[in-house]
Amino acid sequence: MKTLGFIGMGNMAGAIASGIIEKGLMEGGKVFAYAPHSEKLLKNAKKIGFTPCNTLKELVSRTDTIVMACKPYQIEKVLEEIGKDLKGKALLSVAAGWNFEKYKPHLEKSTRFQFIMPNTPAMVGEGVLLFEEENSLFPEERKEIMKMFEALGVVMELPASLMGIGGALTGCGPAFIDLIIEALGDVGVKYGIARNQAYAMVSQMIKGSATLQLETGDHPGVLKDNVCSPAGTTIRGVDALEHAGVRAAFIDAVDAIMNK
Repeated sequence: MKTLGFIGMGNMAGAIASGIIEKGLMEGGKVFAYAPHSEKLLKNAKKIGFTPCNTLKELVSRTDTIVMACKPYQIEKVLEEIGKDLKGKALLSVAAGWNFEKYKPHLEKSTRFQFIMPNTPAMVGEGVLLFEEENSLFPEERKEIMKMFEALGVVMELPASLMGIGGALTGCGPAFIDLIIEALGDVGVKYGIARNQAYAMVSQMIKGSATLQLETGDHPGVLKDNVCSPAGTTIRGVDALEHAGVRAAFIDAVDAIMNK
């Protein structure tokens, strides 16, 4: 891969582009982007360091690997315009719902393809990047692309049948955690802590708890038990959460996503 182009330059595309450029994986002059809102595109180009393009055709002509980062409903129209121009190129898609099978009828046989599902923590280099196992990239090319995406967090592979649940956990999960941060922050404010300080301590607590589980590999139940002393304060809080149905609530939330 010598050049990289982004179709769309929203938050996720910006996170990917900035991660790649900032970590020196590719020079800014070899990273290109097109978005219909030229003023915002130029602003992001100055901030991140990529080269803006005036049209989709220009973007494709200047790059050998393209990232489809526009809204899912825009993809068919984009492919109608540039589908034939993707011959012999690699296409990476980070648009939800557009996997290998869905793209197949829209692409020339010589267009190599990989579906990737990132999440918003990738914006700070702490994301989960799910790579669908089914793809048509060259093996060495895929290794290079996976290494590039490691600049944004942890790269994992899943079969097509599990990309949906994987995306529900990692893509929707941050919103669930944000609700927890907000709720615990509110209760901190209720008892006298300044809001910004409450959010900061809760977010750090969640980050630390997650890091502890990842580094020790201990079962979450074991880590929970380690905090719960007999007749102590924590077990009383855990008991209240169990009575409120917190586990069932999370399972129901994911069920609602999967059974839409």
